Amino acid sequence: MINRERLVAEFMELVRVDSESRREAPMSALLRDKLQQLGFTVYVDDAGSQTGSNTGNLIARLPGNEDAVALMLSAHMDTVSPGRSINPVKKNGIIYSDGTTVLGADDKAGIAAILEAVRVVQEQKLPHGVLELIFTICEEVGLAGVKFLDFSRLEARMGYVLDSNGSVGSIINQGPSQDEIYAEMLGVAAHAGINPEDGVNAVQVASRAIAGMQLGRIDHETTANIGIISGGVAINIVPDKVMIKGETRSLQEQKRIEQTRVICEALEKAAREGGAQVQVRVETMYPAMNVPVDAPVVQLAQKAALDLGLQPVVKSTGGGSDTHIFNEHGISAVNLGIAMQKVHTTDEFITVSDLVLDASYVLAIINTAAGWGTGKGANAF
Repeated sequence: MINRERLVAEFMELVRVDSESRREAPMSALLRDKLQQLGFTVYVDDAGSQTGSNTGNLIARLPGNEDAVALMLSAHMDTVSPGRSINPVKKNGIIYSDGTTVLGADDKAGIAAILEAVRVVQEQKLPHGVLELIFTICEEVGLAGVKFLDFSRLEARMGYVLDSNGSVGSIINQGPSQDEIYAEMLGVAAHAGINPEDGVNAVQVASRAIAGMQLGRIDHETTANIGIISGGVAINIVPDKVMIKGETRSLQEQKRIEQTRVICEALEKAAREGGAQVQVRVETMYPAMNVPVDAPVVQLAQKAALDLGLQPVVKSTGGGSDTHIFNEHGISAVNLGIAMQKVHTTDEFITVSDLVLDASYVLAIINTAAGWGTGKGANAF
């Protein structure tokens, strides 16, 4: 039922549109036109003014059978850098970029799959409930767009985000919360050759702090990382300032809080012992997501996968997605694997067969949800 040629052509059209984070307006305008032609009522919210983007989140609604469950489908419009002037290349059933940019399958494969599934629903006049499509901005910069989504416009209480690199049939029901840690270690400048003893080397103090930290995988639910350290102005000056950026993540909120505390204390201890000062700021980026395996949104996705001949796999992830914020706002949502490969690199690719399978899976979910109406509920599965 999926039109392979149309799907591939539309995907390649989408990735050619520049839409790096905070510059998603051309993509938003294109999608708005496409969705209006498909009969959707389209609204762009005011999230752009809150995030620094040149557009807002796109919210589209298509009426359906009011007795069936209302369904939300979502993907993000923005790409990471380098994501300008993308030139997609199809070779031997695989779509790549030309090697100078990312491909943008993250997350335009999700957008293309949703659009194709909706087209098939309309062409085949298939029954469906209310469909709400949410295409967000600024996902790649801390889920910034969805945090300012106008949730008052959404009816659906369950939905699916197409934004994981797992195989089609992967259902991500758990994800970690994340803290970002920003620290500035302040020492004392001095001439490195004439009077180094008068200085306090901020690089050295920061290094001692980091050397004493447990980083990497802390346990099966928790990770920590120091990703950026920079400072100093010249090799003949004892550096008086170093900037440090890191993060902690955990599926358990309390574990994340504890790991963040340990890192902050290591920085403060090293500063005290080294004669420096440190300024630390912590920002919680998003809460943990934990959708029970027996939740209706998971059951529906499992049944749709089985109907398609896929073996569903419910699993956790160490990454974050818009799914976290949807759940925080009372929309039971999971993230779906769409088989994009080597994302955030210039080697990114997706196979045509997986792209078709993505659209087929979305279609199967819509079909399954259409039969899940009043009086049926989870017992239908």
